[in-house]
Amino acid sequence: MSILRDSKERIITGLALLVLVLIVGVIDNFFVMWLFFGAVYLLAFKEAVKLFGVEKDNLLPYAAVLWLAAAFYPYGDDLFVLAGLSYAGAMAYNKNLKWVDFLPFIYPTAGLLFTLTMYEEYGVLSLVWLLVVVALTDVGAYFVGKSIGKTKFCETSPNKTLEGVIGGVALATVVGAFLGLFVVDFWIALVISCMVAVSAIFGDLFESSLKRSAGVKDSGDLLPGHGGVLDRIDGYLFGAIVMLVLLRGLV
Repeated sequence: MSILRDSKERIITGLALLVLVLIVGVIDNFFVMWLFFGAVYLLAFKEAVKLFGVEKDNLLPYAAVLWLAAAFYPYGDDLFVLAGLSYAGAMAYNKNLKWVDFLPFIYPTAGLLFTLTMYEEYGVLSLVWLLVVVALTDVGAYFVGKSIGKTKFCETSPNKTLEGVIGGVALATVVGAFLGLFVVDFWIALVISCMVAVSAIFGDLFESSLKRSAGVKDSGDLLPGHGGVLDRIDGYLFGAIVMLVLLRGLV
């Protein structure tokens, strides 16, 4: 019964999230997108603070200020670099500061700033492309792994199989190559889709490693049946960075 209840919660939550994402995508307005990603960012930031074992509980306002700056400054990825330089300078000035306190300003901050910047530079279709590639990587890895998976992929995530990973990346690459035609040429779309799919796998592994280090099953309990916000966006946080970098470099 608990399995059925969890599945029901997972499906209902998943559908609600899908509807919300579709509404934001259809509106296709920068301010709405900024608000949406901002809410996701602050919730994910709070979860990251716990996963990294940060003792300070006053970092959220700084994250909010950083995101506010992203509403006015057109290159959100640059803000991430500036934040790093600022903290390095602050550490040199104040020896009581620790690098661990800056980790939430790397993850999930970088991924979400890159996502917002990609929307500004390449439009909502680039986000749809990212969404589909990462989602199909996850779905393909699950079903292929369940059906023919035998070889363990790595110790960080024992449930993942090499066969599942290959199947997920292959599915996401093929479908993503055609979906990416709305943004770039076919061969570029093929390369980017493949690299984003691979990065999504390691984005999931990275969050799994954080949870193992923190001794928790999920990053949070905000989303019934899904866990926390980071549990849902881990692949996108890596994928968005790779996609934007390759779009700028190959197009």
